[in-house]
Amino acid sequence: MKKTIVAFAAIAALSFSLVSCADKADSAKDAAASAADASYAFGLAIGTSLKDTGVELDYDEFLKGMKDYIEDREPRMSMETAQMTIQSAIMQAMQAIASRNAEAEAAFLAENGKKSGVTTTASGLQYEVIKLGSGPKPAESDTVRVDYVGTFLDGKEFDSSKNAGEPVVFPVAMVIPGWVEGLQLMPVGSKYKFYIPSALAYGEQGSQGGIEPNKTLVFEVELLGIEAAAQ
Repeated sequence: MKKTIVAFAAIAALSFSLVSCADKADSAKDAAASAADASYAFGLAIGTSLKDTGVELDYDEFLKGMKDYIEDREPRMSMETAQMTIQSAIMQAMQAIASRNAEAEAAFLAENGKKSGVTTTASGLQYEVIKLGSGPKPAESDTVRVDYVGTFLDGKEFDSSKNAGEPVVFPVAMVIPGWVEGLQLMPVGSKYKFYIPSALAYGEQGSQGGIEPNKTLVFEVELLGIEAAAQ
């Protein structure tokens, strides 16, 4: 009986030891997985901030700079120099993007303007009528209700009222010049497609919402109504 108790105690001790080791191993795995997830999350967050700059990165040097700062190593440039270098790199990247977009825009508008059904106005706005309504046309002083989808020339969608689940209402005068002009061409009930040159959109500066400098915008716009003036 005594031997049985001793054997049982030994087995229990061994089992506890194995479970304890397994728990430690699992904890180590969990910690490693947690560190990996956190590292990846930081990478995503930083990448989100960096992507829109258009700067081409040397990832080895990028990681070296991060490690030098985090691990308190002597950096190869001062923070002031780093900030000036970043500003210069972003400026050069934006200039390259602006030049590329301007060339693409000129080529596209020249060809698109030749297509049947596409009208080019004096300002350079191009549009085509998808559906012609029979209602009144809004004035610049009016407030309108519209559904729309905005894309770039490559078809990538960047904005849409449909994603919000309902039409949008806004004063005509409060939107980009291409919309201000285009909306006043549309009878209520119409659906038009606008090809808006960058000069009538966000120009050489672009927009912080992800619209690059000199970017041509394409909108399908349905004019649902003119809102009654506020009393």
